[in-house]
Amino acid sequence: MKIRISWPTGHVTATLDDTPTATALLAALPLQATAHTWGEEVYFDTGLAPALETDARQVVEPGTVAFWTEGNALALPYGPTPISRGGESQLASPCNVLGRIDGDPRALATVRSGDPIHVRKV
Repeated sequence: MKIRISWPTGHVTATLDDTPTATALLAALPLQATAHTWGEEVYFDTGLAPALETDARQVVEPGTVAFWTEGNALALPYGPTPISRGGESQLASPCNVLGRIDGDPRALATVRSGDPIHVRKV
């Protein structure tokens, strides 16, 4: 399952795993949102409200596609956040892990807060 996430200055694709949250996200596509940034993380509201899954994690690898259930948002870390230690990507709270960005997740560094974000199936 692949998705494309695009903004005015770029795009990435991501491969999603077969999880309940990924299935819910795919069913809701296409979607449009407004980007927010937090350190080296992009996140945006999806309008979805899935439950926290049993394997949710707060510390993930850069490039992880995560779902922040407390904010109903897709969270896309590409480096350290303000609460990270070292080079890890520490999310605000435990998040459902949906998959990985294909290629270099640092492409997300061109996203600016307030950018329109579009997510669609590939």
